[in-house]
Amino acid sequence: MPEMKYQTLGSTGIPVSAISFGAGPVSGLMTSADLKRQASVVESALEAGINWFDTAATYGSGRSEESLGEVLSSLAAHDRVHVASKVRLMPEHLDEIPRHVFASVQESLRRLQRPKLTLLQLHNSITPSRGDEPTSLTPADVLGPGGVLGACEKLRAEGLVDFFGLTGIGSPAALREVVASGEFATVQTPYHLLNPSAGESAPEGFGETDYGNIIGACVDLGMGVFAIRVFAAGALLGNRPSDHTRKTPFFPLSLYERDTRRAKRLQEILDARIDMHELAVRFVLSHPGVTSAILGFGEPAHVESAIRAMSSGPLSPQLLENIRAGLASA
Repeated sequence: MPEMKYQTLGSTGIPVSAISFGAGPVSGLMTSADLKRQASVVESALEAGINWFDTAATYGSGRSEESLGEVLSSLAAHDRVHVASKVRLMPEHLDEIPRHVFASVQESLRRLQRPKLTLLQLHNSITPSRGDEPTSLTPADVLGPGGVLGACEKLRAEGLVDFFGLTGIGSPAALREVVASGEFATVQTPYHLLNPSAGESAPEGFGETDYGNIIGACVDLGMGVFAIRVFAAGALLGNRPSDHTRKTPFFPLSLYERDTRRAKRLQEILDARIDMHELAVRFVLSHPGVTSAILGFGEPAHVESAIRAMSSGPLSPQLLENIRAGLASA
């Protein structure tokens, strides 16, 4: 297997593998009860040099964290990896944000069987007003008195969290306001072949969600960037929608169906024989501002495929330009 590449995660000083292990619900691996298969895939990831594992309290209602904790313990691998998790605040939590953040992290650590998180990420969108998007918060909810940032600072003071991060979705202006505070070490943001707007200015008439080149803002501040939804929840690979995709309000089935149509059209425009898995991984890692691509795996072979794609290096400028042209008509 090719050798893993590592990049420093922004200003944290942590070397992070270019491919990270996503324990989310789309692949379904870590939210299942198949401990044997989970251990096999995680062991393959460790052998490949993956040192960053990303999960969340809401993935499988805590099942992802439980699975990850159990597997890392069974492999005696807790000291070999960094674990990032997330807290999502619901509308009923907003009168007591610090209490709910603290309680969520305590439960995450219990499930993960770890004394602390390397990174705690806010799992809410950030918008001008609460509820502009499902569960979205305002910049004041994050930065103001009694807000998310203060809760994170207390957790760090108590040795439960090393760094804080954001999920880069919501209103670009509101998100940039929080990013500009300089208080967050990382952002993870949707960035993929069908919607590259987190990494470049969207063209006029862009018909998809505009993530406002948030990667550029993060690079300017020395933040680490994780790319998520690298395969557009499987649409780029021609997969059937996952059970999660069929019910989530955040990246709904209608988006998946549209992405599936656009992916087929883009592949035809570029070359019907092209390996979309490799193209998707290399596209994301071609952006100099992306520290790592968070990928979901279902079996050991998926890990090997991702590492091979990474080892092929960035896409050529000509191919990147062909992709932009193809998107315009896809």
